[in-house]
Amino acid sequence: MPLKVLILGANGFIGSSLTHAILRQKDWEVYGMDIGDHKLSNCLGHPRFRFVEGDVMISREWIEYHVKKCDAVIPLVAIANPAQYVKDPLRVFELDFESNLAVVRLAAKYKKRIIFPSTSEVYGMSADAELDEQTTNMVYGPIDKQRWIYACSKQLLDRVIYAYGVRDNVDYTLFRPFNWIGPKLDNVFEAKEGSSRLFTQFISNVIFQKPIQLVDGGKQSRSFTFIDDGVDALLRIIENKGGRASRQIFNIGNPKNDVSVAQLAKFIIAAFKDYPEYAEHARKAKVVVVPSGKYFGKYYQDIQKRVPSIANAKKQLGWTPKVDLKTAIKLTLDYHLAHKDYQLE
Repeated sequence: MPLKVLILGANGFIGSSLTHAILRQKDWEVYGMDIGDHKLSNCLGHPRFRFVEGDVMISREWIEYHVKKCDAVIPLVAIANPAQYVKDPLRVFELDFESNLAVVRLAAKYKKRIIFPSTSEVYGMSADAELDEQTTNMVYGPIDKQRWIYACSKQLLDRVIYAYGVRDNVDYTLFRPFNWIGPKLDNVFEAKEGSSRLFTQFISNVIFQKPIQLVDGGKQSRSFTFIDDGVDALLRIIENKGGRASRQIFNIGNPKNDVSVAQLAKFIIAAFKDYPEYAEHARKAKVVVVPSGKYFGKYYQDIQKRVPSIANAKKQLGWTPKVDLKTAIKLTLDYHLAHKDYQLE
């Protein structure tokens, strides 16, 4: 029997990309929910995809019925934007923690496998050169630095899921995305500053000829991971050959793509020069430095380095990321600027 997979947040960046990959590469059935469907246009109407428009905080009967019906539950609903952690921390907690806790409890009740999106942010400000799932301590700032409410919410759910695994023998996998990027991450044609994650914000700034703002000089580094590499890992986790993903925690990132935010800005500007319509935008692009307190507000605190150890994913899943950063940028710009679909081998 084909697997039945429930994806809550199916219209998000990860959810839409995962749904498309499952329908293209597997024979599994997908049941999806989200408050919109604009990223799922290439999936709607597929015979193995059932989608309903709904809010996870309201449509509880539908969710319980489908948790009971499906083999694997993937709750992807979350606010994942640092600007929002600072502006509306209670909303982050209510959606990211409380709504997902309800789903976790249903998965435990019906003994269903839960595949939960943790985050690279759970490691906080750890000084480890490589962040390891089993040994790295999770280091957060003081309470008034409200940006940490997202990491705390995710970390506590990690611990709750782990505890259900120990006490009730619930099958789970925790995966920690490290700065996944690619088409459909955010709307690059939304010009409002702070409405997107860093990667798409920079692209949007070039499109609208606005200065790229480097928070605190852009010295912070991140390990950027192309969405297709991330989804490849998720397909392996869902398939779970030999049970090798069961009760495991996986960093899903690309340590070879570890660059500073300032370097990322340079790569993006350079990539725009290959698109005639935007070449002049790239030539005139400006980069400015802005203090984090001015950009995010006084409740923000930053992470300087975030490099994953991916040894566990290599060992258990046979997974290795393949897409370098410059290729990831080009594929994203192709999609948004040249309207070319992308397909990796």
